[in-house]
Amino acid sequence: MEEKPSASIKPYLDKLTLGVTRVLETSPGVAEVSFVEKEPAERHAIISWEQKNSCILPEDLKNFYLMTDGFQMTWSVKTDDTPMPLGSMVINSVSKLCRLGGSSMYTLPNAPTLADLEDDTDEEDKPEKPHFDSRSLIFELDPCNGNGKVCLVYKHAKPGKIVSTDTEIWFLDRALYWHFLTKTFTAYYRLLITHLGLPQWQYAFTSYGVSPQVKQWFNMYKPITINTALLSEEADSFVNKLDPNKVFKSKNKTPVIKKKPLSQPAGSQKSHTSVTSSKTSSLAGNSSRK
Repeated sequence: MEEKPSASIKPYLDKLTLGVTRVLETSPGVAEVSFVEKEPAERHAIISWEQKNSCILPEDLKNFYLMTDGFQMTWSVKTDDTPMPLGSMVINSVSKLCRLGGSSMYTLPNAPTLADLEDDTDEEDKPEKPHFDSRSLIFELDPCNGNGKVCLVYKHAKPGKIVSTDTEIWFLDRALYWHFLTKTFTAYYRLLITHLGLPQWQYAFTSYGVSPQVKQWFNMYKPITINTALLSEEADSFVNKLDPNKVFKSKNKTPVIKKKPLSQPAGSQKSHTSVTSSKTSSLAGNSSRK
């Protein structure tokens, strides 16, 4: 059930969201801040997940699930008196922490898989990319509203053996390219909260960055720990710096009366033309006499 936080869960909410709810509630134009309260995950559900997937959850993520089985917080801005969804912060529950790239019983024979599509080249001085085949175990943490996927990645997996808690958090974009985010879930969670769940914020950690439209939202609701280099200095030359106080203030403006130039009557224009022509003819006559 999605609702505004009540007074009874305020202390719990502030602890879970690092107090960012108060930042949002006092931001210009923010209409709604909604939080879905979830029960803690059962310990046996976590153990069952680990046995099913042959890997051990990292300690920080396990402790998170023991406090709340997933996380969902959204906020909207008010435009033309209508709330428009903007920010979304999501961590999948244990039951939705599903594997990517695994074999499926519904796969057609000889059908292409994610492993067939991946780019197997690694860049220098950058972490080794995850693999969709048996070398890595990849689980979806956040579906990112269809703009990609944030994934919990176990590297160096070996079939038939339990994988240790050595994990990383990676972002998989819609073109199936991998981008490293953080070494731990705790570090990623802080990124998620401090970037306020702004749309496509994960693209700020890619080589091509966020779109011009998203840059506008970044400028209006700057993440708490924004790195200006991520927005790129070149972007400042074409991104308008919007002031939220001006954008969301009342649109009831005093009408401006435009003054039209006075138009002369048709008769007066003719008389003026005749007077001008008579003056011209008289001047011409005087010059001929001379």
